[in-house]
Amino acid sequence: MLRSLLSSLSSVVILMTTTVLAADPKLDAATFKPEGSDLGLKYRILKPETKAGEKLPLVLCFHGAGERGDDNEKHIGYFVPMWTGENATNYRAFFVLPQVPNNQLWASYGWSTKTDEMQPEPSQTMSLTRKLVDELLKNLPIDPDRIYVTGLSMGGYGTWEFGQRYSDITAAIAPVCGGGDPRLAERIKHIPVWAFHGDKDGVVKVTETTKVTDALKKAGAQPKVTIYEGVGHDSWRPAYREKDLLKWMFAQRRATK
Repeated sequence: MLRSLLSSLSSVVILMTTTVLAADPKLDAATFKPEGSDLGLKYRILKPETKAGEKLPLVLCFHGAGERGDDNEKHIGYFVPMWTGENATNYRAFFVLPQVPNNQLWASYGWSTKTDEMQPEPSQTMSLTRKLVDELLKNLPIDPDRIYVTGLSMGGYGTWEFGQRYSDITAAIAPVCGGGDPRLAERIKHIPVWAFHGDKDGVVKVTETTKVTDALKKAGAQPKVTIYEGVGHDSWRPAYREKDLLKWMFAQRRATK
């Protein structure tokens, strides 16, 4: 009797596990290499099925420094809550996750450059990412008025810079434990922002977020800011589980200055 019961329970567990795994969306691995260039950018992309004439948002996800490399794999994990579970049904989009090569950066400023001033030229990876976006817009049914950017730590800096550098195509940004150039607040005051940080972050100080969001407020913007009490340098864990994050994000449309 006990053996029969255990066998039945085992079957249920296997069935549940299979069902969950089967329901997980598949991210395709790809490499973007502009014509005439020796440089390439590895990335993952989630391509949902679309109906004729349907256009979906594009969500760019910028990983942290610890996920740099060329495996096109380890930079995925923290973002998974955004396209699984109820989000997979309620918020369909093209999720794109580029990977920064070792010893390179997203932003031209940040914790490793010792400056918060955006440089005239973008990093190699940032430049390739912008070109990738242009290529995807040509070849996939993406709504050009709904390009969203989010990222954590090093990728949080990249999120701010993408918005500041490419404010003409960005509909909204959700930077997590990063920082931007407060001198450029005027440039992005028309872009909806929801910024996240932990008040106990010892790697990227919470002031990296507050000084740029304060500058935005002075410029007349109304950024959303969530500071998690008692949270260190892992504020992406609660941030990417915020039940209203994608609801807020997907409600935004590209605005004119």
